Amino acid sequence: MAHEAISIFDMFKIGVGPSSSHTLGPWRAAEQFVKTLAAQGQLSKVISLEVLLYGSLAKTGKGHGTDIAVLMGLCNEDPETIDVNSITPKVNTINHQKVLLLGGTQTVSFDPAVNIQFLFSESLPFHPNALTFLVTLEGDVNISETYYSVGGGFVVQEYAQKITDKKAVELPFPINTGNDLLHWCMKGLTIHEVVLENEAAWRSESETKAGIWRIWETMRDCTYRGCHTSGYLPGGLNVKRRAYDLNKKLLKGKTYSNFDEWIAAIREGGNSFKYILDWVSCFALAVNEENASFGRVVTAPTNGASGVIPAVIMYYIIFADGYTPLQIENFLLTASEIGSIFKKGATISAAMGGCQAEIGVSSAMAAAALTESLGGTQKQAIMASEIAMEHHLGLTCDPIGGLVQVPCIERNTMGAIKAITACQLALQSTPDFGIVSLDKVIKTMWETALDMNSKYKETSDGGLATNIPISLADC
Repeated sequence: MAHEAISIFDMFKIGVGPSSSHTLGPWRAAEQFVKTLAAQGQLSKVISLEVLLYGSLAKTGKGHGTDIAVLMGLCNEDPETIDVNSITPKVNTINHQKVLLLGGTQTVSFDPAVNIQFLFSESLPFHPNALTFLVTLEGDVNISETYYSVGGGFVVQEYAQKITDKKAVELPFPINTGNDLLHWCMKGLTIHEVVLENEAAWRSESETKAGIWRIWETMRDCTYRGCHTSGYLPGGLNVKRRAYDLNKKLLKGKTYSNFDEWIAAIREGGNSFKYILDWVSCFALAVNEENASFGRVVTAPTNGASGVIPAVIMYYIIFADGYTPLQIENFLLTASEIGSIFKKGATISAAMGGCQAEIGVSSAMAAAALTESLGGTQKQAIMASEIAMEHHLGLTCDPIGGLVQVPCIERNTMGAIKAITACQLALQSTPDFGIVSLDKVIKTMWETALDMNSKYKETSDGGLATNIPISLADC
């Protein structure tokens, strides 16, 4: 079996909400298409441009900001660095002037209402999240390229059969399955040590650690920002932000000007079960409310599930004294490997597997990382990930109004709590993979995904999305 090389920075990507598959992926696809035109010397020859959105990208694209993401990508804006407050003004300018600065240099007539087509009844066979770019060049030459956003911000170009922007590498510890990971750990290595050695195939250790710290800083800032921002989420459902009020209530109205003072105050509040439970929920809500507001988040492994891992890390650093650079780095290294195994053996795309592929995977990632961080063995860490996923199997994706809000935001609180519970169960257990193994759970997850009715896979055609007042669904 060929071993796919997936880096920690593939599983954790800094970007803009609300969806890794419907926002970040299409954004990156548009960027990739523009780069291809430029590399071929065709960017300056573009006369007209049209974008076709298929399947799930069409059905929930408006709620997920797919059209906005495509516009930003075509303009060569970077989702990792763009000022998120500038996105709406840039989109408004394009809509008003009906002109696009393609690649940041080439002016092209473009009316988003006309030139971005949502093909609700059409799907392409490779993946539900498909988009095609149609370009006419000088001399009446037509070019078309199709891309698939396969979850977690990963993009596959049609016929290329490989993830874009990936370099072929040979890893010292190739891993496709949980058993592969255990095999290498039997040589005396922890999970995070195995991952760090593999990362050296791409870059130096210092570069890897610096990149991991940027991932954590983004998670940290997103959590803090979400806990200190009030108001309502965009999109028309009139969902009120809850993290702000919960944070204020738990701290008895006191405010703190920076992250370190804030977590010190939280720690001083005690460690009762209810208190910890409220804070874990608050952290998860905060991140996903930021995500729903087109804020900067980290795919973990997706945007829709981006609150689980930060919430569990916050639990670890506040209530289990895990706040050093090394502890954070090791946590994220371990989590990333579990996520990559799920991606290789099943999917991390809700359009392919329902919400089990997002919240379930993120909970499994967090459970393994927390278990190892708290002194658990490699087998206990893998057992924790199996337990977390086992109790997410069959979870559907049915976003109301196509927005990553209801039930998505609350599901992150559930995923975080399940991860902590799975960790505690694993730490108090002797792993017995003769009954249920991580690989068996991943196989079961994939089979469940294949059997799941398509209307429960991020289409808003079933479940909660269809059992609410029409006035909300029409938002």
